[in-house]
Amino acid sequence: MTNRSEKLKTLKVAEEKASDLFQRIENNRIVQPGNSEKETSALIYELAKSEFGVSKYWHKKIVRTGKNTVLPYDFDPEDLFIQEDDILWIDLGPVFEDMEADFGRTYVLGNDPEKLRIRSCVENAWNRCRDYYFSKESITGKELFDFAKKLASEDGYLFGSEIAGHIIDEFPHKKNHSISKINYICEENFLNLKETFEGKERFWILEIHFVNAEKKFGSFFEQLLIESESV
Repeated sequence: MTNRSEKLKTLKVAEEKASDLFQRIENNRIVQPGNSEKETSALIYELAKSEFGVSKYWHKKIVRTGKNTVLPYDFDPEDLFIQEDDILWIDLGPVFEDMEADFGRTYVLGNDPEKLRIRSCVENAWNRCRDYYFSKESITGKELFDFAKKLASEDGYLFGSEIAGHIIDEFPHKKNHSISKINYICEENFLNLKETFEGKERFWILEIHFVNAEKKFGSFFEQLLIESESV
C-alpha cells in the first residue's frame, strides 16, 4: 500500500473500529469497581476477540487505575483494583486486518469534580494540539510537544510523559520504520512532522497525558492525528 490517501483511509477505518471497541467496553460495563486492572484487561481482550476478531496488538494492553494513572507507558506497575469513585484510563493498540490502531480514553467512576476536570482538560488539550498542528505548514516534534506541555501547565497540571505521540502504520510499523526520536512527538525531534523520513510517509498518533500537581491521579487521551472534519 503506497498511496498516501489510501493508507490514510485504511488507518481511519482501523481507528473507527477501535472507537467502536471502546464503545462496546462502555456498553458492556466492563469497567467495574472491585475488578483488578489485569481482570479488566482480560475482559477487554475477550470482547475484542469475540466481537471484532482482534487477536494481534502492536503494543501491550494498558489498563491503569488510581495512582497508576500517573505513570506513562514504559512502566509496569503493580496490579491495582478499581475503587468506587475512581479514575482509570485504557490504552489499546489493536491490529485490524494488518493495520494498526492506537486509542486511549479516561473513565471516571462517580462525580469527583477534580477527576472530571482533568478528563475534560485532557480531551480539550488534544483538540487544541490537533488544531495547532494543522494550522502550521511546518511543525517539528519539539514544537508540538512543547505546546502540549504548555497546555498542561495552563490548566494547572504536569505533562505525564516524555512523548506526545508517535507514528502509526501497517503492522508491524516498528519493523518497517526505524526506532528513532524522529518518529516521536518529543523534545528531541527537530524535524518537520509533515515531512517524510528515510523516504517514508509518516502518519501520527497524538497522545495527551496530564497528571495532577500532587501526582495522585492522571488522565489520558489518544487517537489518530487527523483534521476534525475528516473524522
